[in-house]
Amino acid sequence: MNASFFFILSLSIVLLPYAAALDAISPPAKCGPKGFKIMSPFRLKTQHHGDPSFGLFCRNNSTIIHFPFYGDLVVKSISYGTRKLDLLDSRNCVHEVFLNLDLSHTPFHYFYVVKNYTYLNCSASIGSSIPEIPCLSGSQHHVYTVESYLEVPDSCRTIKTVAIPFAYSSYLSDSSFGLGLTWELPQRHDFGFQFKRTCFHLPPNSVPMIVGLILLATAAAVTMLKKMKDPLYHQIGFKRR
Repeated sequence: MNASFFFILSLSIVLLPYAAALDAISPPAKCGPKGFKIMSPFRLKTQHHGDPSFGLFCRNNSTIIHFPFYGDLVVKSISYGTRKLDLLDSRNCVHEVFLNLDLSHTPFHYFYVVKNYTYLNCSASIGSSIPEIPCLSGSQHHVYTVESYLEVPDSCRTIKTVAIPFAYSSYLSDSSFGLGLTWELPQRHDFGFQFKRTCFHLPPNSVPMIVGLILLATAAAVTMLKKMKDPLYHQIGFKRR
């Protein structure tokens, strides 16, 4: 193999991480004039780059995320430094979200430590010591969350046992408490190298600089190849291997 091949190969290896960083960068966007900035790894679905798992969309100036097999939730805020996604349930029933939200096929999991709790549907009240969940209960049935090791009363049937941040409490019953998620970045495998897509965390205003460096390096490579084809290049002591 000649020197030009090794030169191009070396240049490709050097520029590979920057190409990946460019792919991961999304220009900041937001939903409405008072919305927060949407940056990598998140993107609006109208932006045709980035990972679709982090796609968001706007509805009435609110930022919305869609979860497969569940539906839509409002994004209250995103903290990129701590990787925290705060969600808001517009139906004001957080424990319905806990019961039905399946995160197993997403890059997200709960930000807080989780514990197994069992949802019970009871035909009669099981006492005031365990508060029922108002938004899931009705006049003829009462829904509770209890620790999974407790014995199920005769008047109750098990709905599901799920790993969630906390059991229901009237003191923690607003539309967002506990709906905090964090995320894992998907990994890419290119040319035998493995790295996180946004490991560089480059600001959007650095994109022109990176593009300029790539163009400059490409121009240098073309110039070098032209010189190597020039007979004078070899007459002054340089030889191809």
